[in-house]
Amino acid sequence: MTAIRLASAGRHVMVFERNDELGGKLSSRSRDGYTFDTGPSLLTLPSLIDDVFRLAGTSLDNEVTLQRLDPSFHYFWPDASTVTFRDEPISTAEALEAFSPGSGAEYLALLARARAVWNVSERTFFAGDVSSPLSVLRRMRSPRDLLQIDAIRTLQSRCETSFGDKRLQQWLARYATYSGSDPSLAPATLACIAAVEADHGSWYVRGGLGALRDAMVRVARRVGVEFLLGAEVAKIEALQRRVTGLRLHDDQIVAPVVVVNADAEHLYRDLLPHTKRLRSVQQSERSTSGVAVLVGVEGRTPLIGHHNVWFSRDYAREFGDIRAGCVPIEPTIYGCISSVTDPSQAPANGENWFLLINTPADPTINARDCGPWLLDQLAAVGPDLRQRARFAEVIGPHDIAMRYCSPGGAIYGTSSNGRNAAFRRPAMRGPRKGLYLVGGSTHPGGGLPLVTMSARIVSNTILRTHRER
Repeated sequence: MTAIRLASAGRHVMVFERNDELGGKLSSRSRDGYTFDTGPSLLTLPSLIDDVFRLAGTSLDNEVTLQRLDPSFHYFWPDASTVTFRDEPISTAEALEAFSPGSGAEYLALLARARAVWNVSERTFFAGDVSSPLSVLRRMRSPRDLLQIDAIRTLQSRCETSFGDKRLQQWLARYATYSGSDPSLAPATLACIAAVEADHGSWYVRGGLGALRDAMVRVARRVGVEFLLGAEVAKIEALQRRVTGLRLHDDQIVAPVVVVNADAEHLYRDLLPHTKRLRSVQQSERSTSGVAVLVGVEGRTPLIGHHNVWFSRDYAREFGDIRAGCVPIEPTIYGCISSVTDPSQAPANGENWFLLINTPADPTINARDCGPWLLDQLAAVGPDLRQRARFAEVIGPHDIAMRYCSPGGAIYGTSSNGRNAAFRRPAMRGPRKGLYLVGGSTHPGGGLPLVTMSARIVSNTILRTHRER
């Protein structure tokens, strides 16, 4: 996104990718006619990407086929209760009222509060760089904005005051996992995601989110971005107080501006060693990692949707296990079966199951053994896929760490745990003039919407600060 923005403004942009395919964590994998999105599997706020494409003279609708999902999510609990969220808040409220009397009104009240949080966050926190709390305060209209953003209490606390039903407290607490965080430590601000999904929809790109990646590459090439694959950066060169370019293993690139879309710990430890910045990153808590199992399934499974969540019995225990450095004994399981919406993603009479659980960011976790175990866990609370699975491939923290140079296999860099977590994220401006950080490791965080915002903030800063020579 940064490359498209800068190239659309007339800058010469080169992208160096260490792997053999573009897109980073926006990745997919195919086998025997089954296709799986192995990174993001849900698109929200597609207008953010459309804004970027329009700078390049096209639009998101011109490049991909979008489908707004209805239902958006199916949720399941160990007591066999289940509720389906629809693509319209009133319909969801009605479903919740039937699920748990009184919760329909609680849900609508939550959305009203969450919308206020989102509106303030959008024009303050997401509107520019966050080098200090003062930088956000300057964009606030009044002290009331500070209260509206709901950053003092934890998300778990907001869950308990919003819903009387513990199952729905668990549903709302799940939004902490969107940033690899713990609901008992992350700020209540994250509840605004509920309003984003309810009001702006849950979207799917026909052909999988890999088709979105391909569209980004296609648009970037049209505006002149050059891509080099298998080009691992060995070092960022700097002279005194400014960067001068990059050193590859077999080449040297001169450049007055370097934008790093890599984990900040990797940057300050390996690419541009900087003791103070590295220590600051390492003092922040890493986000969670995960174990994903890609299952090619024969036949059709009843009572499932595109996006599904099978909750654990005890969320507090689940995150306690993660804080203790263990794979949860009883994990919450997310299941994406995009073939429910898009039959091209699996063979006829087949389903592409992407299963994911949260784990500590620890590359020593034996993810391979988690594959059969996770299918057993799912069979205990939901569909039993074991006899219908043609294959099951596992991706674990070690795989993430090696492929993306993500320390520990942390998916989102640092977590959102703690009141000041947003201000502890690595700064977008590096310690040398001309060095910038973009993506999930820096402000405002991980996930497609936030990294797209990150690209906007960084690009605007570069265009203001560095005049083309």
